[in-house]
Amino acid sequence: MTTYVAIFVAQAKLIDPDVTAQTGLPIAATDGDKSTFHYIDTASSKAGIDLITNKLALDKVAIVGTGGTGSYVLDLVAKTPVEEIHLFDKDVFLSHNAFRAPGAAALDELRAQQSKVEYLKGIYSKMRKGIVAHNVAINEENVQLLEEMKFVFLCIDKAPVKKLIVGRLEEWGVPFIDVGIGIYNAEGSLGGAFRTTTSVPAAREVARAKISFFETEADNDYALNIQIADLNALNAAMAVIKWKKLFGFYIDASNELHSSYMIELNQLTNTKTLNEPPPNADT
Repeated sequence: MTTYVAIFVAQAKLIDPDVTAQTGLPIAATDGDKSTFHYIDTASSKAGIDLITNKLALDKVAIVGTGGTGSYVLDLVAKTPVEEIHLFDKDVFLSHNAFRAPGAAALDELRAQQSKVEYLKGIYSKMRKGIVAHNVAINEENVQLLEEMKFVFLCIDKAPVKKLIVGRLEEWGVPFIDVGIGIYNAEGSLGGAFRTTTSVPAAREVARAKISFFETEADNDYALNIQIADLNALNAAMAVIKWKKLFGFYIDASNELHSSYMIELNQLTNTKTLNEPPPNADT
């Protein structure tokens, strides 16, 4: 078939060099496709990595905190075949959030005062199914919602809440990645670092050592916590890349469980603790 197409197109190009047999039109997914997407993932098929991509077809993944970093985590995970992506956040999507989130919010959308999770669900539900919005903050009464997750991204600053969640995820054997950004203003320029910390059942001690569970000023005054969209996006990308490594999408030769990036030095530092990578994040 492709040979015949090439023959016909070659003759047509003699008349119009810009002519093509490839329409590029999207192909809607059908019930028979059993796809999480509303249209077929031609990016994976074009690259010939469908089988590799399917390694990420987890039942349920949670993103706790959909602010700057969490919203970028969603942007990346939404383009994978995860069946359900559960969003947890009780805050409203405001003007400052628009400057630290993927895409561009319209003025009317900001005036609507939507919750972050409902706003994000509205955007990514255009592309896929399975976005589940939980307009709540995790606490003792609802933390059980995370027990059935296959993986959790922690993108929150509140240390007491993080301590609660981490303890329960460890108890339930749920793997997770915790992210964090620390930026300071020094003589008119910004410096600092961000980190990506991984916790799997085979090695919990690294996360316990690297994640701060002590309440700080930032826990009480969010305005003190400087965040910039490009750093949020980079922190999110590092977290999602590590998640993909855990499930075999990417090769993981170093098997680091903690990495930190220093802005001033443009330096990425890894901490390796496991002698052998786990076959997947569930073990």
